[in-house]
Amino acid sequence: MMPLRKWKGVGGAALAATGLWLLAPALHAADFSPTEHEGARQLLEELAGRGIERDWLETALHEAAFQQGVLDAMEGAAERRLRWDEYREIFLQPERIARGVAFIEAHEDAFARAQREYGVPPEIIAAIIGVETSYGRFTGRHRVIDSLATLAFHHPVRGNFFRGELAAFLEIAHEQEVEPGSLMGSYAGAMGYPQFIPTSYRAYAVDFDGDGQRDLWANPVDAIGSVGNYFAEHGWRRDEPIYAEADGPDTPPGGVDFNRTQRPYLDLAELERAGILPEAELDATTKVIPLALEMDDTAWRYRLGHENFYVITRYNHSHLYAMAVTELAEAIADSRDLEPFPLSASVAAEQEGSL
Repeated sequence: MMPLRKWKGVGGAALAATGLWLLAPALHAADFSPTEHEGARQLLEELAGRGIERDWLETALHEAAFQQGVLDAMEGAAERRLRWDEYREIFLQPERIARGVAFIEAHEDAFARAQREYGVPPEIIAAIIGVETSYGRFTGRHRVIDSLATLAFHHPVRGNFFRGELAAFLEIAHEQEVEPGSLMGSYAGAMGYPQFIPTSYRAYAVDFDGDGQRDLWANPVDAIGSVGNYFAEHGWRRDEPIYAEADGPDTPPGGVDFNRTQRPYLDLAELERAGILPEAELDATTKVIPLALEMDDTAWRYRLGHENFYVITRYNHSHLYAMAVTELAEAIADSRDLEPFPLSASVAAEQEGSL
């Protein structure tokens, strides 16, 4: 049984799931039983060599169930099939914006401390949690162990990656004395308020409220600090903009490699030769990530991502995701009626010009 003293924040739902975990071998087909599945056996041997009890590992893997729906969901991710206007519409809804304002107000001290310690503004941290789980309201309906075992042993391309995530997940569950089958997450095995994958949980989660536990499932304060830490560790630049608006031709010009989620890589001079010009003046030596965002079948919007835009893509390697987080953060800041951090170089220039 999961000890309340160590995982008090998870609550009744997880405790009920813990009871089901004990019955799981009778409910599942033992798809990944180490006695029958060679990959699971090898993982058990590896983790046992790191000091985890063999019986505990055998029980955990024995009750993991293959989920075809997890593999199907991986193929249909929204980032791969939607235009920018369609993707934006999912997240830039009035309710999500209002909930972001309320979330910051409810945890104002934690957000202020995260900004002081990590340099990441409240609106950005809130927008990440808002995009990921609507501020903790929807943290996933898949058992994490099922998702990760399915992907580790059946994904056609990224099996090795997810095997590492499964190993990290089992280590987390063991260290924190949580029954693996009781923890829910996304189809890709992401967990808690900020949807950290297990290796990110291990590397970047922080005990931000000082209660002795890093609890991202039920503790919003730990989640706030952990997102701030994640961004700081990936190179967030305090008080610097995320992107600049730009003008350009009716359709994206050939010869420009748009939307690559890597560090700023293209000179402004090269973009200008292609007819793409920043709306605000930028230093001529600036390198940017050229973004071409499809608004509908006939319209495009151009933006120039800076280093902080790249940092957001370390959370999810999609330019659409990073832009949705940024625009949600802008909307939350606007709704709070506060002067936000310099999200956009163009916005900053406009504000300076109005003073």
